[in-house]
Amino acid sequence: MIALLSLLAIAAWVYLIGFHGRFWHSSPELGAGAPSGAARVVAIVPARDEAAHIATSIGSLLAQDYRGEFSVVLVDDNSTDGTAALAASLGPAPRLDIVAGQPLPPGWSGKLWAIQQGLARPAAQAADYILLTDADIEHASGHLSSLVAKAESGHLDLVSEMVHLHCETPAERALIPAFVFFFQMLYPFAWAADPGRGLAAAAGGTILVARTAMNRIDGVSRIRGELIDDCALARAVKSTGGRIWLGHASHARSIRVYRNWSEIWNMIARTAYVQLGHSPLVLLGCLAGMGLLYAVPPLLAVCAHGLARLLGLLAWAAMTLAFQPTLRRYRITPIWGIALPLIALFYLGATLASAFRHHAGRGGGWKNRVYPVP
Repeated sequence: MIALLSLLAIAAWVYLIGFHGRFWHSSPELGAGAPSGAARVVAIVPARDEAAHIATSIGSLLAQDYRGEFSVVLVDDNSTDGTAALAASLGPAPRLDIVAGQPLPPGWSGKLWAIQQGLARPAAQAADYILLTDADIEHASGHLSSLVAKAESGHLDLVSEMVHLHCETPAERALIPAFVFFFQMLYPFAWAADPGRGLAAAAGGTILVARTAMNRIDGVSRIRGELIDDCALARAVKSTGGRIWLGHASHARSIRVYRNWSEIWNMIARTAYVQLGHSPLVLLGCLAGMGLLYAVPPLLAVCAHGLARLLGLLAWAAMTLAFQPTLRRYRITPIWGIALPLIALFYLGATLASAFRHHAGRGGGWKNRVYPVP
């Protein structure tokens, strides 16, 4: 049994590193670009109780140097902390449309309902591209131009970026790079962009989508109840023949701070079981797979002997090396690669917590809302 486990563990890492879409490479990255300037763009920002971030986020959008027609729609999703008033206090802004969100109807997630209301605004109806971005994202002045240039040059229906996540607190430095690493493993960016593959993914911090693609999928009404809305949108676009691109951002960053371990735990637990389709069998498969990949190699390296120990060490070294490009992206010391098994255990625990919350009727909770299973 030990020999079989050691062979399976090293074989799994050989496959992942050599044949799984080069996910570990932590690329591609969207550089600067020069758009035509002819495309009309509207940014839609859903916001619920984002007083701590909204001035920075909206201010960075209004400061974009895009030479074409551009405006911002902020949909205030029934905030109680003065989010809309803070955005309005930025001063006279003809390009900013602040919408008071309507009550959440049954069957909708709050974010998608806010986006749907933004899509109904006249400027969004007439736009060539819609930029969907969160209220905790700060954009460099040339960010929109680079997004539109990529979409135009590649004839793409959807361009999305994993924005640079905040990674300064001790908890963030320990856990956030692994979040990006696991996302890349789950959705290899090259495969998401490959028209010949069914895999589709996007990262919610930045999604530029063509209005024609939005029209083909009836806005976001088809995915109204999804909690992992970014990937659901990418699947909808790709399923209708749309071309998508997913990469890493160099011109956008999250300003949301996770101050401690529990905040990151709750962020994971909110949607981890949703990702598994609320299936106990898939959860068991996840436990087995994560155990084989991350628990078996260090256990073999410490406890086994002979060939099994050697293979365990090699598998542990393989995961450590695979993690290095993501650690470099976040300027984290390479030594954290050795700790990936422990970090994976944290994520696995949060996934189990997500399942327990769901079966206790508390799944999908966010911003004082708990969503039922669609």
